[in-house]
Amino acid sequence: MPRVRYFAAAEEAAGRDEETRSETTLGALRVAVARQYPGLGGILPRCAVLVGGERVGDDAVLGDADVVDVLPPFAGG
Repeated sequence: MPRVRYFAAAEEAAGRDEETRSETTLGALRVAVARQYPGLGGILPRCAVLVGGERVGDDAVLGDADVVDVLPPFAGG
């Protein structure tokens, strides 16, 4: 089962810094977490969502060893 890590405002919205999920595609994961954590659903479209450190499409298949990072936009430079 993929591990999802939430950072900054995404962590605050989800109320946790990480969790294990059962969804098998990135698209299904996005829908499920937006539904489960309504506050996250509001910022998720603006977040960078990386699988194994890379941007992938919503059709990407998630494996048990995958790490998904949800990174909201950061201010500063």
